[in-house]
Amino acid sequence: MEPTNELKLTQFSKGGGCGCKIAPSVLQEILQGGSSGSFPNLLVGHGSNDDAAAWRLQGEDVVISTTDFFVPIVDDPYDFGRIASANAISDVYAMGGRPLLAIAILGWPVEKLPVAAAQQVLAGARAICAEAGIPLAGGHSIDTSEPIFGLAVTGLVKEPDLKRNNTAQEGDLLFLSKPVGVGVFATALKRGLLAEEHYAPLLTQMTALNKVGAALGAVEGVHALTDVTGFGLLGHLLEMAEGSGLSAELQYGKLPKLDGLDTYLQQRTIPDATFRNWNSYNKEVQFEKGVNVMEAFNVLPDPQTNGGLLIAVAPEAAEEVQELLRKEGCYAEPVGRFIAKGEKRLLVLP
Repeated sequence: MEPTNELKLTQFSKGGGCGCKIAPSVLQEILQGGSSGSFPNLLVGHGSNDDAAAWRLQGEDVVISTTDFFVPIVDDPYDFGRIASANAISDVYAMGGRPLLAIAILGWPVEKLPVAAAQQVLAGARAICAEAGIPLAGGHSIDTSEPIFGLAVTGLVKEPDLKRNNTAQEGDLLFLSKPVGVGVFATALKRGLLAEEHYAPLLTQMTALNKVGAALGAVEGVHALTDVTGFGLLGHLLEMAEGSGLSAELQYGKLPKLDGLDTYLQQRTIPDATFRNWNSYNKEVQFEKGVNVMEAFNVLPDPQTNGGLLIAVAPEAAEEVQELLRKEGCYAEPVGRFIAKGEKRLLVLP
């Protein structure tokens, strides 16, 4: 067996990161007809396609509960643990909350990969949990055919600060806190095409905690919030618009993109999940004149791993939100707005 530092974890899985999610159309079929029953204290369940569940405790206290796990998106076990953990914790921030503790979920092919590599995955997870100020308090493991890792995370939020993904209002400005392009870069990495200078920005993007979500929760003018992951910006924006009974205008030219993205688009390093996402959502999209449709087709459904927060903000709260985003080093310019429901859910403008 190869030494841990020479392992290429991505060779042991067919997918990678949030790109290994089940296709949106298939997931809807799986969930069809399911119900959790009637629980007055369940403020958010799976019925709204939100980022986490929310349960009212006493007074204004609300507990947030979520889980997220996937197969490797990078080769290094330590970095895999960091990425998977930051991605799972993001669901709490995407509800406007702060994390309290995490439990590990580990699937490991013990006959294919060394135990030392699994130890490194957990070390990476502990590092991110420490950055978030929470303990990695336990977990569960099984012997699997592919390496799998993630967390179940518990968080807390005051009920007035709880943010949902389906409560945007007409006229809200749309913000996206991180660049897109992670799926394309990760595919280039798996194919051995990613330039050395592009690996560090990719890793930084995927391990950066979306801590600003906790601060956004306290902003009254933030009407809706979600994070962008495996269904791409396209899928998560459409979920937000449809759940809110609105349409959205997206200014494609204002989207933040990872530097160097054009190079890999020209090389056609496109994840399979991009096509699955597009096939699930394309009927709700209209491209206006002046948009590079071929590029947008590859970018908007690109599966993100620990992507940015997608934020619906009342115009009068825009400056406050921009200040919070800049303070955390996030992209702080609006990329669109929500409008009255039209024939299509999403209008992509130049």
